[in-house]
Amino acid sequence: MTKEELKKAVCEAIEKRFDDIKAFGESIFAEPELGYKEYKTSAKVKKAFDELGISYTDGWGINGVKGRMKGTKSDRTVAVFGELDALVCRNHPGADETTGAAHCCGHYVQMANLMAVAMALHDTDAMKYLGGDVVLFAVPAEECIEIEYRNSLRNKGKIHFFGGKEEIIYQGGFDDIDAAMQMHVTTTDDPQGEIQLGSPCDGFISKLVEYHGKAAHAAAAPHDGINALNAAMLGLMGVNALRETFREEDYVRFHPIITSGGDLVNVVPDHVRMESYVRAASVEAIKEYNASVDRALQAGAMAVGATCEIQNLPGYLPMRQDTKLTKLLEENCQSIFGAEHIRYTPQDTGSTDMGDVSHLMPIIHPWVGCVHGALHSVDFTLFEEKTAYTKTPQALACVLIDLLYGDAQGIEDLLDGYKPLMTKEEYLEYMASIK
Repeated sequence: MTKEELKKAVCEAIEKRFDDIKAFGESIFAEPELGYKEYKTSAKVKKAFDELGISYTDGWGINGVKGRMKGTKSDRTVAVFGELDALVCRNHPGADETTGAAHCCGHYVQMANLMAVAMALHDTDAMKYLGGDVVLFAVPAEECIEIEYRNSLRNKGKIHFFGGKEEIIYQGGFDDIDAAMQMHVTTTDDPQGEIQLGSPCDGFISKLVEYHGKAAHAAAAPHDGINALNAAMLGLMGVNALRETFREEDYVRFHPIITSGGDLVNVVPDHVRMESYVRAASVEAIKEYNASVDRALQAGAMAVGATCEIQNLPGYLPMRQDTKLTKLLEENCQSIFGAEHIRYTPQDTGSTDMGDVSHLMPIIHPWVGCVHGALHSVDFTLFEEKTAYTKTPQALACVLIDLLYGDAQGIEDLLDGYKPLMTKEEYLEYMASIK
């Protein structure tokens, strides 16, 4: 079978499996779980791998599952990632009534794409034509949420990093992977759906902030107290005063939440807790702006005589997509999506732990326009199922074939002259430096 014949066979297999692919995605959508808690979702992945005869290891980042399909040789490996976790959006129609978890991040579509590729390679016996292995990696905890909870896991030694891919880097789960790919859904006005290529993303540092004051009767003796909530408000106003100094090209974002703002209305708040990120487009900018934000937050405490404790924690690195891989993806999308439905987009101010992976190996991370309503919102809804469940996995599978067909010369060409932004050792050293 020629390479083009294999691509055609795999694309047809994905079309035939549409109902199975959609059903798998919808089963994950129906039972959303938050990061590092994806036990039911992980079990569904393992069950599907068992049915396809795909060998796997588990326990990666608590709930991650690493499936492997062997080619004629195992000198090179390309991975397809899908993310297991949901986030909190309590009013979304698909939200879990107890936890508030909902898949308005679209990760269930990623998982359906991962399984679509696995089904198609299995159904066509494609691996006998590929000179390298395909790893199908269901990864946990992409949404960097519940920071206090994850920090407690870290303090107990159950995890080292808040992001699932970061944790798997630490565990060595990506050491044998040469290149990786995944998709992410996004909103679009294109009624036929679209694919957005090549956009970089912000990275960030996570922050836990605590203000400590002095309790007193809020009406009878406020002069005896030190209001930690006022200190926090002044700190946030200080950051707002800095915003005019944020350079446009750095794409800076700071968006805190108060997780505890006092206990009783008639007591001067003596303890306030906040979580936030400081996001920016480069590692250097993240560190620069984080230092400025810390000064402003501390100043709020100084203004009223409170104290401020700031714990900076490793977040995600900015994402950079590989240009050679992006070109391969674009070439395959021409026939699958049509040129009029392919777009290159500018910097994305969101973040993903795929950014960390992008510092270690070539990656692609297309944004697939197939939903209406903002991501992470109650309005999120999938409207273009063919784009989500057929076109996108077809494009990813075709890139896999380009890389691994025959003697896997495609992956050799990709890696020729490639130099990672960081070695694994440099990456772990950088992460340890954030305090």
